[in-house]
Amino acid sequence: MKVVVIGGTGLIGSKLVAKLNERGHEAVAAAPNTGVNTLTGEGLAEVLKGAEVVVDVSNAPSWEDDAVMNFFRTSTTNLLQAEADAGVTHHVALSIVGTDRLDNGYFRAKLAQEELIKASGIPYSIVHATQFFEFVAAIADAATEGDRVHIAPVKFQPMHSDDVAAAVGRTAVGTPVNGVVEVAGPDVFQFDELIRKVLAAKNDPRTVVTDPHARYYGSELEETSLVPVSGAQLAETRFVDWVAQQ
Repeated sequence: MKVVVIGGTGLIGSKLVAKLNERGHEAVAAAPNTGVNTLTGEGLAEVLKGAEVVVDVSNAPSWEDDAVMNFFRTSTTNLLQAEADAGVTHHVALSIVGTDRLDNGYFRAKLAQEELIKASGIPYSIVHATQFFEFVAAIADAATEGDRVHIAPVKFQPMHSDDVAAAVGRTAVGTPVNGVVEVAGPDVFQFDELIRKVLAAKNDPRTVVTDPHARYYGSELEETSLVPVSGAQLAETRFVDWVAQQ
């Protein structure tokens, strides 16, 4: 099966391409550095020839509200049109748990992407993943004011990027669900407590402040904003084991 991975040279995309090729599929990494640009349409028709499945794990270069919305609307529209022309029979997109529950520019753009996919007429599967282990430190940085890190005491269920790629790969070679598949890490934490433990393990002197009104990239959180509400597939890698390997 030929599977084209848009964003195939990034963190998730490169892992996904490797996993699919190991399973005997023809996985092709498509990105601007391979001559495929979904914003301009460059290279799309050529790379999609003979493809049965397209997986979109691309991300916007800028998270500024207008820029990220333009990226996902333009790139998704171009990609879906090229897929229709090429006869692609399964579109898979990686998105985020909570896109319909959080109000910030990035999540609004991802929700717009999902709506375009649903309206395209192409059989599809959307994978909602929780936050990646690899980005926990960046979350702390984004929430830092001076030497204090403001984090809400809500549920948090991160997962390893390897497990994200594996879940997307299983979805890609399966039957389109024409809906959403949710995946999450095996353990649920309290967000502020986990950040506190991570910083302590790194001997980071910043103080974590438990703040119910702390913003998450601009959004105020409720108890279950960042976790699946029901029926998620649980990944295998535990956060404590991943940290121990770093």
